[in-house]
Amino acid sequence: MRLRISHKTSYHYDAPVPFALQQLRKTPRSFASQSVLDWRITLEGAREELNFTDQHGNHVILCGTEPESEKVTIQVEGEVETHNTHGVLGEEGFQAPFWYYLRETPLTAQGPEVRKLLKSLDVTYDDDISRLHALSNLIRERVSYETGKTEVTTTAENALKAGHGVCQDHTHVMIAAARALGFSSRYVSGYLMMNDRVHQDAAHAWAEIHVIGIGWVGFDISNGISPDERYVRVACGLDYKEAAPVSGLRFGNSAESLSVNLQVEQQ
Repeated sequence: MRLRISHKTSYHYDAPVPFALQQLRKTPRSFASQSVLDWRITLEGAREELNFTDQHGNHVILCGTEPESEKVTIQVEGEVETHNTHGVLGEEGFQAPFWYYLRETPLTAQGPEVRKLLKSLDVTYDDDISRLHALSNLIRERVSYETGKTEVTTTAENALKAGHGVCQDHTHVMIAAARALGFSSRYVSGYLMMNDRVHQDAAHAWAEIHVIGIGWVGFDISNGISPDERYVRVACGLDYKEAAPVSGLRFGNSAESLSVNLQVEQQ
C-alpha cells in the first residue's frame, strides 16, 4: 500500500520570540514493513541548525527560530510504501542494547496500579506473543479510549487509576507492564491511515516489545491489533518524551498557540 502523508504544524506567538530551539523526530526510515519513497520537511520562521541520529536510530533535526519570529511552521510531506508484516519489525540493527529498554521512566513507572493490572493477567498462555496480546486486550478493557481527559505528562499509573486515556496512555501502560514482565519495550510514534477519514487531529502511537526468537513486535492497544500496512513508523524511545515528533525550549514571555493539519491517505 502506498500512503501519502501531509502534516503541517504551526506555532503562533502573541509577541516576537527571542529564541527557541526544537528537536524534530519526523523522518521515517525504511524497514521490512515500509519503504520511504519520498520525504520532505520544510521550515518557515525557523532554520535547521544540524541533524543527527540518536541512540534509538531516530533521525533528529535540530532547528532554531529565526530572530523575532511570531510564527513557526513545520511542513512534512511524503510517500511511503507499506507492507503487512503482522506487526513484526524483526531484529532491526539501529537500537540501543535490549537492557536499555527495560529502564523505568517517570511516565512508565511500575507502581501499585501496574502491579494490580498484572495480577489480573491470565498466566496460562504457552507463548509470549499470546501473553502480550492478552495484556494488550486487558489494558484496553481497563483504560477506555477518551480524548481530552489526559495530558502528555500523564503517567501509566495515573491512566490506570483514572480508567481512561488515549493511544499515548495505552502505550505507556503497555510498556510499564511489559517491562515488569521482563520484556524490553519501547514507545513508537507514527501515522495510521484511518478507514473512515483522511483528515486527523494528531499522529498515532503504539508499543514495540522484543520477543526472543521473533524480534520487535508492535502492539496498538487502542485499536486492539498489531500494526499492518496502514501504519507508518517514524520514531521510537523509552517513552513519549524520547519519541515526540517535536520537543524543545523557548525563551521569552509570549503566549503560544498551536494548529495542526494532518492528512493520511492511500495513493
